[in-house]
Amino acid sequence: MKFTPLEIMPHCSAAGLDFRIIPAGFNAPLEFLTGFTKYFVYIRQRPDRAKIKTEWIEDAVKNPNHTEIQSDGRIRKWKKVREEGKFLRVILLPDGETVHNAFFDRSFKGGKK
Repeated sequence: MKFTPLEIMPHCSAAGLDFRIIPAGFNAPLEFLTGFTKYFVYIRQRPDRAKIKTEWIEDAVKNPNHTEIQSDGRIRKWKKVREEGKFLRVILLPDGETVHNAFFDRSFKGGKK
């Protein structure tokens, strides 16, 4: 299910989650933030995820080094983040736009896992 920031804000507040339209670490233009799952908004609060820059997520979505389709239709995209020396994995819903997860994938080695 896809949510815009304005749609999800009341749900997060009701659940006691500290919600910001642009979560900590997000510094991308709002036009990129087409949608994200409740899970992504929640998991984004973790310190290891909050440091992931939105520009890195956007670059992984638009210019991935590698892409795979999961059996459930979700789309995995990896992009090497030079500043970190790691591969960022971004999981999109089957619509190809809604971000479900983003994290540094320690087991990915550039097309070989």
